[in-house]
Amino acid sequence: MAKPALGRGLGALLGGTPVISKSAPTALPAAPALVHTAATAPTPAPVVNVRDVIRRVPLTQIRPCAFQPRKDFSPESLRELADSIREQGIVQPLVVRQQGELFELIAGERRWRASQMLGLAEVPIIVREADDRAVLEMALIENLQRENLNAIEEALGYSQLVSQFALTQEEAAVKVGKSRAAVANALRLLKLPQALQTYIRDGRLSVGHAKVILGLNDQLQQTQAAERIIKDALNVRQTEGLIAKLQARTKPGAKPGVVVPLPTDAHVSDLENKLRERLGTKVHLKYSQGKGALEIAFFSDDELERVLQILGIQTD
Repeated sequence: MAKPALGRGLGALLGGTPVISKSAPTALPAAPALVHTAATAPTPAPVVNVRDVIRRVPLTQIRPCAFQPRKDFSPESLRELADSIREQGIVQPLVVRQQGELFELIAGERRWRASQMLGLAEVPIIVREADDRAVLEMALIENLQRENLNAIEEALGYSQLVSQFALTQEEAAVKVGKSRAAVANALRLLKLPQALQTYIRDGRLSVGHAKVILGLNDQLQQTQAAERIIKDALNVRQTEGLIAKLQARTKPGAKPGVVVPLPTDAHVSDLENKLRERLGTKVHLKYSQGKGALEIAFFSDDELERVLQILGIQTD
């Protein structure tokens, strides 16, 4: 099945191919009248969208975006970008919105930061009219399309859409072209203690590790497990074993030192999550020693038909 496009795409949000200008856009002079003969047809004049005219403004007039979901910018990648700009210039203009006498970034913060490193006096911009929600959508889409966000930044972006703009997880998912399950799974990461979120940002813990750690309800146990994972360099499979032991110790009636088999292991939970994301509905998987049952929920005839189509089953 084709991967869904990211929302409306940057082309729709940010506009089409711009017309380059080194100064603020001005009114176009009227074209001289043309005399046409029967043998010649009039050539239509090109239409210039004033929104897409590129202006050059002082770098000091541009401010970073308060809704920028990306917080971590690699100094090494910024230096590489600065070297490229030094040689080739800024190929893609910064997208901004006007805020009084200044401009606020919508897209292009890496280019803005690299330009600061080079001490550039002016940079090319395209001005857009956008409210706060549109700005956050554009910033999220730009970074998601380039895969620039770490897992926590992505989750915080979704959280902003949901909480700050009163969107449901489903609505937020549609805005950025993700499945509802993908947004829900990302938001779960924000339930982890702040220290563990930092570990994920820094790459010391993977998202796979984090999903397994979320099987523990106690934050102290989550933190202790994370520190053990980092200290012993445990992979995800080894982490599943560690979490299973910790879960068994807290199971009511469990004897000290005895590991009680868990009714659902981390592999089953992970497979359930993948099925939920693929089918876009509630899924319950029962599994034990090679046997079990798969329960797929639906809440209308239309939803049943959608699930059947995903599974490749044609209805009469």
